[in-house]
Amino acid sequence: MIKEIIKILENTKIKRPLVHSITNNITVNDCANIIHAAFGAPTMAQDEREVEQITSLCSSLVLNLGALKAQDAMLKAAIKASELNHPIVLDPVAAGASTLRSDTGKILLEDAKISVIRGNASEIRALAKGSTTTKGVEANQIDSTTEENLSKAIEMVFNYSLQTGCIIMMTGAIDLISDGKTTAVLHGGSEMMSRITGAGCMLTALTATYCGANPDKCFESAVTAAAVMNVSAELAEKRVRELTEGTASFRTRLIDFVSMISSEQIIKNIKLEILKK
Repeated sequence: MIKEIIKILENTKIKRPLVHSITNNITVNDCANIIHAAFGAPTMAQDEREVEQITSLCSSLVLNLGALKAQDAMLKAAIKASELNHPIVLDPVAAGASTLRSDTGKILLEDAKISVIRGNASEIRALAKGSTTTKGVEANQIDSTTEENLSKAIEMVFNYSLQTGCIIMMTGAIDLISDGKTTAVLHGGSEMMSRITGAGCMLTALTATYCGANPDKCFESAVTAAAVMNVSAELAEKRVRELTEGTASFRTRLIDFVSMISSEQIIKNIKLEILKK
């Protein structure tokens, strides 16, 4: 898998995919910057009168349920991207917290060809089981992946991937990514990621960037995104601790390290286990 991750990174630098990201206002700038950092190019169109045209020009599409006022635009863009066989990454922000969010996620899954669903444990479980235990946009204590419930969490993402035909990317303290045949388990990252706004949204945008450059390798692209984010977060935390900086500096340095990530850093720091069914 390490060789495949390196190839994903190399392809993305060469192809520089245009990523259409319909995301929420709180994180739109961070998402645009992390797409740039990963050698992609962002566009953030949300007007339903133009999204189909914009989507046609792009390599991949992000649908973030935090942009609920753009739900008509999301559906139009999703249908167009599906027609063109472009990768679509769905971020079910706070799914389960409201009927509107849950219903919008359900409609997008039914009407479009979603490639990857990227969310925290609460959000993924809300979609998979109709749970209403979501606490805001963060995974609560019950719905978080730990060493104690790891085997059950792996089984859940594996089965949900089989059910939907999507790659399931459940991220948190432990990241789980499954395509219904292979499941990747990644440890690492930084606790400081939970203290800034938009780390999850940025990871979704990063995933879409790698998928856009490698549309036939969306599972490997999702693993690459999680690995790059974890390693970059570890390096960013180390730097801010050394310089006695805080969370705002961590956010900036996280994007910095994504932009500078090297194969050597990935190989040295990645904590990855691959499970075959």
